[in-house]
Amino acid sequence: MMPGIMLTALICLAALLLDHWLDEPRRGHPLVAFGGLVQRLEARLNAGGAGRRLSGALALALLVIPPTLLAAMLAAVLPLGWLTALEVLVLYLAIGHRSLALHARAVANPLKVGDLTAARSAVAMMVSRDASRLDASGVAVATTESVLENGADAVTASLFWFAVAGLPGVVLHRLVNTLDAMWGYRNPRFERFGWAAARLDDLLNWIPARLTAVAYALVGDTRLALRCWRTQARQWDSPNAGPVMAAGAGALGLRLGGPAPYADGWRPRPELGDGEPADAGSIERALILLHRSLMVWLPLVALISGLGGWLLHGA
Repeated sequence: MMPGIMLTALICLAALLLDHWLDEPRRGHPLVAFGGLVQRLEARLNAGGAGRRLSGALALALLVIPPTLLAAMLAAVLPLGWLTALEVLVLYLAIGHRSLALHARAVANPLKVGDLTAARSAVAMMVSRDASRLDASGVAVATTESVLENGADAVTASLFWFAVAGLPGVVLHRLVNTLDAMWGYRNPRFERFGWAAARLDDLLNWIPARLTAVAYALVGDTRLALRCWRTQARQWDSPNAGPVMAAGAGALGLRLGGPAPYADGWRPRPELGDGEPADAGSIERALILLHRSLMVWLPLVALISGLGGWLLHGA
């Protein structure tokens, strides 16, 4: 079992290093092609925005099951060397650590010098809020929240599902998470059509989100993070974003959440965390927190992989 545990950790480390060195491919990213397919299928099965749950579930199955089965087949038949190379490549394409950092710093840098217009333009690429109505503090809050939440969605959850289920696990998670990002809106077009994708994404991210919250707490202000998680997370409308952002805000000693502007007006949101209001420096602190939490995740994914091997094959 030990060689398998070490190999899992090394694959995760290699994927993170590739992401750090190369960032996402500028051309030919598989998720871009997948996104185009998603749009075409949704236009056909959700014509006129009818928003039927059954149509959304069918679209989810058509988009997710064949690639996941293909990944499972490859994992079963490829020699170890070829499989390892493919796992590193797919995991590298699935995580978005450096991309998240680049988008966040594209907000933080102009915000530091008082260029609110540029900061608003950059944060509009990260969140669905009406960025034109955000002040400097609102921009900092939105970006810091995005770093904390996407640290779980775009980085640690992929590591978790790779440790649990190898190549098919990471493919399944990344495709479902992409569908949730595209269809998981509470509007007439997607509230019912995207229901299956949103619920499956919640299910797949339930454990990784809480492990991410634990990791944030361990590498930040542990006591405050755990208190905020315990008292604030259940107030958030997302079952997974609540623990992640409450623990992350507490770990950083920041106040996040609060009312935010969207296309349909200002929406009330609970406050998260405790301490100082967010500013441009909070964004970099959130990125550092995520980076440090990955030092907890590498041994964790090895442990998860070893436990999975023990359950499957016996002690």
